[in-house]
Amino acid sequence: MQLGIFSVGDVTTDPTTGRTPTEHERIKATVAIAKKAEEVGLDVFATGEHHNPPFISSGPTTTLAFIAAQTERIILSTSTTLITTTDPVLIAEDYAKLQHLADGRVDLMMGRGNTGPVYPWFGKDIRDGIPLAIENYHLLHRLWREEVVDWEGRYRTPLQGYTSTPRPLDGVPPFVWHGSIRSPEIAEQAAYYGDGFFSNHIFWPAEHTARMVELYRRRFEHYGHGSADQAIVGIGGQVFMRRDSKAAVDEFRPYFDNAPVYGHGPSLEDFMEQTPLTVGSPQQVLERTLGFREYVGDYQRQLFLLDHAGLPLKTVLEQLDLLGEILPDLRAGFAEGRPAHVPDAPTHASLVATGTAGSTTSDASSAAVAS
Repeated sequence: MQLGIFSVGDVTTDPTTGRTPTEHERIKATVAIAKKAEEVGLDVFATGEHHNPPFISSGPTTTLAFIAAQTERIILSTSTTLITTTDPVLIAEDYAKLQHLADGRVDLMMGRGNTGPVYPWFGKDIRDGIPLAIENYHLLHRLWREEVVDWEGRYRTPLQGYTSTPRPLDGVPPFVWHGSIRSPEIAEQAAYYGDGFFSNHIFWPAEHTARMVELYRRRFEHYGHGSADQAIVGIGGQVFMRRDSKAAVDEFRPYFDNAPVYGHGPSLEDFMEQTPLTVGSPQQVLERTLGFREYVGDYQRQLFLLDHAGLPLKTVLEQLDLLGEILPDLRAGFAEGRPAHVPDAPTHASLVATGTAGSTTSDASSAAVAS
């Protein structure tokens, strides 16, 4: 079981002090948070991708390469790589190079993002979001697995005799997760390729997440990649901890109430009841997180959102210390009763050891996924 954190890179005013961090401070804080995540024993640090204020998460490969140079063990990932608006040729090059720089400690999560205006900024139409995700990923999949690619599609200029460089490290592309909150087409895409599916259910009730994961598992088995319970699943979550649960709620409440994404809406108590947000003691976070298996089954990756809504860096680092304290119990809890045939999340080392470069697919089959 991989346990980690993800960041969206928001630059948000601290509602308790009125101070807004500078972009420079927020970028540096992201690096400090990633290094602390490794220090406390987490397995994964992931960063998002946004191209608009108030975010600093553009250029994720630059950030992750800088972090890679200062860490040794932690897997570096994206919580969104915008497969819809980023040229798949550029993704192929950038993440293969990052693979080399990080000695294989890289995977990535494809997503469409949640910022509508980004599409025209990059010459795309938001109404083509799903077809773009399907076509662009099919090209990326080929670029990492075929030395020479001839290709023609709807959304970019054709390629003739094209070779993406550098080639993936050890001939094994980075493992790919497909992230979605609400789109069954993306769960289908992940299942078709035998890739991972990450259901970032931070804004949604358990029932919705359960349906998305069940669809992915069922289709994963349909496409012959293994049994449904062997599908590679990741989910998101949000936590805020203090030793005393009331102190946690009191401290976090102004951040929740003023957060751009969910402030001025449901109460903190209602949101905690209806979504995975857990604000309380470390023991409450432990118990709530282990309960996720009740509706998604045994899964491979759990990522928490900690650094958002204007929380200062000092507080985020304290959250990481508290999370580190319950890591052994989280690992033991997730391992308890886990069937032996349920796989771990793929890593570069495991993919090299098994000689797995990812599933191969035909153009005709990928067209069927899109239809």
